[in-house]
Amino acid sequence: MSGRERQGDADLAAGDRGRIGMWLFICTEILLFGGLFLLYSVYRYKHQADFHAASLNLSRFDGTLNTLVLITSSLTAALAVHELRGGRTAKARLFIAFTILFALTFLTVKGFEWGEKFTHGLYPDAAHLLSLPRGQILYFGLYFTMTGLHAVHVIVGMGLFGYALRSMSRGRVDADHPIYVENVTLFWHLVDIIWIFLFPLFYLIS
Repeated sequence: MSGRERQGDADLAAGDRGRIGMWLFICTEILLFGGLFLLYSVYRYKHQADFHAASLNLSRFDGTLNTLVLITSSLTAALAVHELRGGRTAKARLFIAFTILFALTFLTVKGFEWGEKFTHGLYPDAAHLLSLPRGQILYFGLYFTMTGLHAVHVIVGMGLFGYALRSMSRGRVDADHPIYVENVTLFWHLVDIIWIFLFPLFYLIS
């Protein structure tokens, strides 16, 4: 077996390990958010009227906008993988840059939304929120916990894509070594799917 063949086999084995590792990580994330979704379901069942009333304080427009932004970002991430596999590194980098831009847009919209909630005293331990029925307190507690945890994942995804751009510019990620971008894109699809569940749970109750 030639040195090139041995290197190819080593790269393939490393890629397989990387994919398996990413899928195991995704399973842990599903367990984490699955537990939160279960907790949400229990509290919503017990406080249906309060959850409905609390949801009226959220902007469906903002939630819908962010949903469209994330779905589009998943498309650009997938296109980046497609272009990278085809050896079109420049186009792949462009699509990754668009993905980062969409992620930043999502966080900006979410930041304005959170800011509005703070202005109206609808955040954990706020005096106004504590004066409301228990169900509404639980609703906003879950809202900030789950959307906040999701936002952390968005920030992490931005950092991973940023590192991908750096690695591609240095030649460490290319058509022969696409596993890093593939794994980051898989993680990003998970972030998108989680939001698709969060959106109706918090914004479309009414």
